[in-house]
Formats: sequence, structure tokens, C-alpha cells
Amino acid sequence: MLKLFIFVFSTVLSGALGYGADALGCDFFWSFIWSGVGAMAGCWLGWWLHRRFGA
Repeated sequence: MLKLFIFVFSTVLSGALGYGADALGCDFFWSFIWSGVGAMAGCWLGWWLHRRFGA
């Protein structure tokens, strides 16, 4: 379950921040950077949520 939590939250936050940066007019490089930040934050959030509420 831990891997599923990390995968889901990493994917969602990466896509959301990449899309948001693109919508705000960032070029490809900065959209890529924000997407990476979202992936790292999603990895941490998935781990934390699994640790807090998971089985």
C-alpha cells in the first residue's frame, strides 16, 4: 500500500503543479521544475499519509 500511496500522490501533485505552471505562462523548463517539485512533495505526502492513516 505504501508504494500505491506514493505513486498516486506523486502523480497527482506532479501533474497539478506542472499544469498550473504551464497555465501561468511558465516556459517548458520551469514547468518541468515545478512538476519535479510536485513529484517530490507527493512522494513525501504519500509516505506521511500512509504512515499516519495506512494499515
